[in-house]
Parts: sequence; C-alpha cells; structure tokens
Amino acid sequence: MAHDLINDENAGIERLLEIMRRLRDKKTGCPWDIEQDFDSIAPYTIEEAYEVADAIERRDWAELEGELGDLLLQSVYHTAMGEEQGLFSFQSVVRNISDKMVARHPHVFGDANRDKSAEQQTADWEAIKAAERAGKAQQGALDGVAVGLPALLRAYKLQKRAARVGFDWPDTGDVIAKIQEEAAELVEARDSLTPEEQFEEFGDLMFVMANLGRHLGIEPEAALRAANAKFTRRFAGVEAKLREIGKTPEQSDLSEMDAFWNAVKRDEKAAKA
Repeated sequence: MAHDLINDENAGIERLLEIMRRLRDKKTGCPWDIEQDFDSIAPYTIEEAYEVADAIERRDWAELEGELGDLLLQSVYHTAMGEEQGLFSFQSVVRNISDKMVARHPHVFGDANRDKSAEQQTADWEAIKAAERAGKAQQGALDGVAVGLPALLRAYKLQKRAARVGFDWPDTGDVIAKIQEEAAELVEARDSLTPEEQFEEFGDLMFVMANLGRHLGIEPEAALRAANAKFTRRFAGVEAKLREIGKTPEQSDLSEMDAFWNAVKRDEKAAKA
C-alpha cells in the first residue's frame, strides 16, 4: 500500500508525507535523513525561504514552482520529526494554522463587518494578536518577534510593533535627524572610541536606517536585497568590460574599474530610456 502511494503521482500531500516517513525509517531509510534533527534542518528551511523570494524577484515562475516544493518539504520534514517525538503532526499543524486564519479574519469567516478602513483593520488585527500573546503568556509588545530573523528584518518588525503602541517618531524628518546624529557619533567612534564602542554605534546607525525605511514604506531587507542584486549585476558588467580588453579585476586598478562601473551605469540608463 505504501509503495503504491509513493508511486502515485496524483496522491498529493499524502504521497509526500509517506516519502518522508520512508526516508526517516530507522531500518530502511536514508542514513543522512535519519540523522537530522530540528536544529540541523532549520538552516535549510531559512535558505529555502530565501530561494522562494529570489525566484519571485527574478519573476522565474517555473523555478518558483520548484522552490515552493522545496519549502513545503521543510514543513513536512519538521512535522515528521515532531510526530516521531510525539510533539505534533502535519495534520495538527494544518489544523492550527487553519484555526488561526479563521480567528484572525472574523470579517471574512465570522459576523464582523468588512466595511472598515485600513487603520481599523490594523487595530483589530493587533487586538487579536495581543489576545493570542496573552494566551501564550507573552505580555510585552515585542514578544513573539522571532530572534532568528535576519537582523535587518527583525529591526523593521520590532520598530513596527513598537509603533503600533505609540512608541514612534511622529515625522520622517525626526528619523533623518536621528540618522545624522548617529552618523556623527560613528565618525567620532572611528576616531576616538574602542572597537566595541564603534561596533555599538554602527549597530545604532543600521537600526535607525531600518526605521527610516519603515517610515518611507520600504521594507529594508527587500531594499538591501535589491541593492545587492544591482551591485552584483553591475560588477559583472565591469568584469565583462575588462574581459574585452584581456584583463581580470586583479590585473586592473580602482581607477579603471570605477570608469567601467560608470560606463555600466550609463549603459543601464540608456537601455531604460
């Protein structure tokens, strides 16, 4: 029966769950899969989530289909280990998220009025989440913001959570003034403070930059990913121009590479015109 399920292309999620059970079988499964635990699989889960985001940014829909499968496999993997330890199962995880989505959308699945402003929807959402946190003994406004998030994204979420309870600069200009203050302190740190103090001042500046992004409606992690992609693309253009004259970056110098960098930028602008 299990063999038939594994080879049934139309069996859906039950097929994948059975494949994972077979991989984790201590007698007949895959040695590598048997050795894994929550800690060892967690980095792969994070990596697969980023690969999903990367495929979306590149508008590669065929690849996105595959990456979503890889991400789904991560949930199946964790739930298989949870089931083995008697912690939870795939079905209990599905039930939990389904119950949560229904509870958080009373205006869709209940009797609440759908005719609300965006601000009222946000207020209602926060009230629901606050009740959930209270049920989990999470009393602080910042409780539940995952520590394992990328630092820039976590800064954004911490600031967003604090702003929802009124702890926020009222104007974008105030944030910009704070950036100028932190930048000046970093210059001072470079000249006179210890490495530990320089480290702290640099972190403060990064934190306020994330806050500026929030005030501008820009998700800083996404903005930095886009900047990374732009830098990668343009530096590849510099390398291409160097190859045209028979050079590598190691055989060039800053002046020459900077000139090619500006040429790549002009080419990009011309292509967009």
